[in-house]
Amino acid sequence: MSALRDLPSVHALAGHPLLAPAEARCGHALVVDAARAAVDAARAAALEGGAPADPDSLAQDALRRLEGWLAPRPRPLVNATGVVLHTNLGRAPLSAEAAEAMRAVVAAYSDLEYELEAGLRGSRHGLLEPLLVRLTGAEAALVVNNNAGATLLVLSALAEGRGVLVSRGQLVEIGGGFRIPSVLAAGGARLVEVGSTNRTYLEDYRAALEDDVALVLRVHASNYRIVGFTHDVSLAELVAFGAEAGLPVVDDLGSGSLLDTAAFGLAAEPMVPESVAAGASLVTFSGDKLLGGPQAGVIVGRAELVGLLRRHPLARALRPGKDTLAGLHATLLHYARGEALARVPVWQMISAAPDDLARRAAGWRDALAGAGVAARLVAGHSTIGGGSLPGETLPTTLVAIDGPGPDALAAALRAGDPPIVARIADGAVVLDPRTVLAGQDEGLLEGVGRATALTAKRAKNAKNGNG
Repeated sequence: MSALRDLPSVHALAGHPLLAPAEARCGHALVVDAARAAVDAARAAALEGGAPADPDSLAQDALRRLEGWLAPRPRPLVNATGVVLHTNLGRAPLSAEAAEAMRAVVAAYSDLEYELEAGLRGSRHGLLEPLLVRLTGAEAALVVNNNAGATLLVLSALAEGRGVLVSRGQLVEIGGGFRIPSVLAAGGARLVEVGSTNRTYLEDYRAALEDDVALVLRVHASNYRIVGFTHDVSLAELVAFGAEAGLPVVDDLGSGSLLDTAAFGLAAEPMVPESVAAGASLVTFSGDKLLGGPQAGVIVGRAELVGLLRRHPLARALRPGKDTLAGLHATLLHYARGEALARVPVWQMISAAPDDLARRAAGWRDALAGAGVAARLVAGHSTIGGGSLPGETLPTTLVAIDGPGPDALAAALRAGDPPIVARIADGAVVLDPRTVLAGQDEGLLEGVGRATALTAKRAKNAKNGNG
């Protein structure tokens, strides 16, 4: 086949002038790999009857592959969706102090597991305990890699081979298809379902009690609501029942908060200190949701139980790295200093005043109008996201970008540098200032300008039949 005969060799393609700048930037070996991948793809296409590829097109393909390999992963982007804790976008952005703490500790050696005063081996598990105990009122604390890991560790250490009482209304599924029954099974525990989906009473727990039950697990419905004909058992009632039955009560808060969400017009999300004060034996929650820190799972509670968790073999597999501990410590310091609203981005966004959001949106609209982009202000709502406060919204002012093809414009925004993730509402791409970080405005406006121009050009070419 002539299409196959005309393909350049990998060596020849690697020497193409278009690839010379890339070779200077990333080295000859990587350019050769990209050239080989491009030639292999062209050969496969030719065998399927595709049109022959010229050297320039092959070089462009190799260059695209190189750029894909060399691009940062994951890539920073602009979140203009208005979803504060966007799971797909990495949930909580960190404060400047937390980000710097993580950078500093990974760029040098640290006392991660070393007692400086004694000059002996130490443990990472005690590094954050003093702050967590102070902030939550618990006796002891342990940090792992995420809240699912925290729950898994608790079940494995305290209930392996034994039963766990859980209300049927709390058998939740979190992101990625992970379900509480599956986590129990992975931890070697046996699920003992209590009550019904919408109504569970204390008597149901008593009726479900068996000889081999190890603990009571309460799971906060952080990503859904059951409304209507409902009844649930309070944590205080469960604690009393646990004391009566000689069982520890574990409160899995999912997100968990150290601040009162009701103060900002939202529903009251369970606060960690309240669960501790109510007598929960252990409380688990996330570090990267309403806490506003890096991905982590936190366990606080009774010292003897936390001690059992620390000694369990799974604790090593789930332990956090030095960067996570440094970022979480810096985040916790914001709470200890009483500055979380001012310094933690999640709480900056939640507490943002509607008038301030409106002024920022108006500034965007005016700047875009000056660049020839049709934009208007519309009233809208932001959401918390991240499996927190389901159905709760906050008022905001959106900037709507008018023009043909909102899907095409949204795609062009995502393809930009930096990528901009927006949403589509009422046939227009809308931008929510609540979740656009300070310092990102210029990049946002420039990106919108480029994307709208590109989309308009493509629409005009399609209309004129130019592809």
